[in-house]
Amino acid sequence: MSLDNLADAFYDELRDIYHAEKQLLKALPKMAKKASKETLAEAFREHLKETEEQVKRVEKAFEDTGKAARAKKCEAMAGLIQEASETMKEDADPEVMDAFLIGLAQKVEHYEIATYGTLCTWAKLLGYKNAHSLLGDNLSEEGAADKKLTKLAKRINVTAMADAS
Repeated sequence: MSLDNLADAFYDELRDIYHAEKQLLKALPKMAKKASKETLAEAFREHLKETEEQVKRVEKAFEDTGKAARAKKCEAMAGLIQEASETMKEDADPEVMDAFLIGLAQKVEHYEIATYGTLCTWAKLLGYKNAHSLLGDNLSEEGAADKKLTKLAKRINVTAMADAS
């Protein structure tokens, strides 16, 4: 694909986040299953439901481009998910694994926040009002998910630390 203008860049990045979200649909249930704290597992399950809606919003955002909703492999998300998969195979204390899972999930959230922030800026510049609104909703949810993970981390990290004593 040729990136000759901002509209091309927007479409390319939209394809990337579309694939990223689809990868998360497969990863989040595994993370929920691995979590030892029910509050963390529930946070992952809730975010799975949000991610399902985010995929639908991204699909609708493609309409503003006039092009098909086609995914392009998101190498960044693939790497983050691979890192999470490898970490989940480690022999770890359950509380330490929970702390790790939160850190891994926040890496994902920060990637998504950066991507949706960029897409929202570009959508606004390009006059893609519907895409701007839809992707803005996704951005807000990703920010809220990150804050929720931070709140959980404050308790879980202390528990993981206490186990080291």
